[in-house]
Amino acid sequence: MTLRAELERRLSAALERAGAPPGTPAIVQPATRAGFGDYQANGAMGAAKKLGRPPRELAETALAEADLDDLVAHAEIAGPGFINLTLSDACLGGQLAAFSAEVIAPRPVTDASPRVVVDYSSPNLAKEMHVGHLRSTIIGDAMARILEHTGHAVLRQNHVGDWGTQFGMLLAFMAEMSSNEDTLAHELNDLETFYRHAKERFDADPAFAQRARDTVVRLQRGDPVCLKLWEQFIEVSMQHCEAVYARLGVGLERRHVYAESAYNDDLAQVVADLDTAGLLTESDGAQCVFLDEFKGKDDKPLPLIVQKRDGGYLYATTDLAAIRHRCRNLRADRVLYFVDNRQSLHFRLVFAVARAAGFASEQTRLEHMPFGTMLGENGRPFATRSGGVVRLTELLDEAEHRAYALVTEKNPDLAETKRREIARVVGIGAVKYADLSKHRTSDYVFSWDGMLSFDGNTAPYLQYAYTRVQSLFRRAGIAPGTTDTTISLAEPAERTLALRLVQLPETLEIVVRDGLPHLLCSHLFDIAVAFMAFYEQCPVLTAEDPALRDSRMALAQRTGTALETGLDLLGIATVDRM
Repeated sequence: MTLRAELERRLSAALERAGAPPGTPAIVQPATRAGFGDYQANGAMGAAKKLGRPPRELAETALAEADLDDLVAHAEIAGPGFINLTLSDACLGGQLAAFSAEVIAPRPVTDASPRVVVDYSSPNLAKEMHVGHLRSTIIGDAMARILEHTGHAVLRQNHVGDWGTQFGMLLAFMAEMSSNEDTLAHELNDLETFYRHAKERFDADPAFAQRARDTVVRLQRGDPVCLKLWEQFIEVSMQHCEAVYARLGVGLERRHVYAESAYNDDLAQVVADLDTAGLLTESDGAQCVFLDEFKGKDDKPLPLIVQKRDGGYLYATTDLAAIRHRCRNLRADRVLYFVDNRQSLHFRLVFAVARAAGFASEQTRLEHMPFGTMLGENGRPFATRSGGVVRLTELLDEAEHRAYALVTEKNPDLAETKRREIARVVGIGAVKYADLSKHRTSDYVFSWDGMLSFDGNTAPYLQYAYTRVQSLFRRAGIAPGTTDTTISLAEPAERTLALRLVQLPETLEIVVRDGLPHLLCSHLFDIAVAFMAFYEQCPVLTAEDPALRDSRMALAQRTGTALETGLDLLGIATVDRM
């Protein structure tokens, strides 16, 4: 249990003893100002209003009833009824003593662990991955890592697009080249260009367009020639994706792919089950579900179309099949969908229909985790100078190139291979952190200068703080893991750093609950800032008292562990030197 949770538990019990209704929350949060102590409890005011009592009086009675002596050095009532709490140094020291084992170590996954499906990345395999896939991929991966670290049984699902009319066009184009395997292999090395050439043929040649449509039908009927071409294309496309995942350090593997095509045989049954549940309505020849709670601007019910007039199925049908699979076969307690915010209404409809049809129980949490758009500095969606999409491989190449120039400028004496490795870690980390550090639901402006800065809330700043910790141990001639001593907190900078460290698990709890990794970024930044202040204000290696030197080395070691672990949970690597 985190410090905040323990304070919440004890103060909630004290409020109840003071006369508040059972279950009244103490609402304990980290203090917003240093003058307010370390934590602030705000629950007395809401409870007092319900009871018709003065809030300060209720807060004073609750504080008198609270058992906090082993945690709190000072407590006071402020304003209309806030309870300000300052932790004791003994409490902080005890938390730091167990820091590595209890705070940083991953919690084990057991049979009782919550089962969480994380749906993320989900590229369209008809094309190469581009910047539009970045946010889903890295936010989803960070959340999967954090959930695993905190003891959840995580089931990654990469719901790739590998079916539909566009594949008829691509397969027809492949069929024309199949007589020359070398030419075809060369063309498939550049999927974006291959797609563009196929689309040009489709738009300009009616006979080719008809062949493409016929190919879709043959593919859906299981024609072996079409299936062989399709499998060849999917394999090449997946290899492109896997190369990007490897560069990004994303933990998606083939075993996590459960593509649109995997649900193809279930779609007719989904529609039949909706009919059996009395949910289907025919509208203009299409099969739809209308729910009273979803209405348009004209106050007419909005349809969720599950089968077109021509008998074809839609994304909604596949998404319903996926929910049923994840709830029944994967036994998910929670399903998180990292898909952009333009799909919010779609998911609200799909989730409601899934529950109405019995595909998901009321106990299973279905959560759309929407995100905003990555913008260029012109305020428009990030694109090439000509207005085209930016491939992820090109973006990562540019990141490494810029980082290499920066590393060379700052440390030209390093061997080139070392500079290249540092540039890879810094460049990729900067791209990921620039995204992860922004609120998930917000649009954000992509800026090379901002993300590669060594000042402010950036990956290079955090990575540099980590290297400073490592440099202390190199100069001391000892390994970071060997410092195990009592930590004293005599100086304000020491205490501030200690508090930020022990509050890290509380931040992870909120990130897990709300799916907001930017909160972890902010907390890691606070740790790095506190460490830099500690580094400047508290001599470590030159401390005259050996006990004080050991104490500060131990505090630095825990800082390095926190930064390394936190960045790893975000999918960002560290280096020992920069």
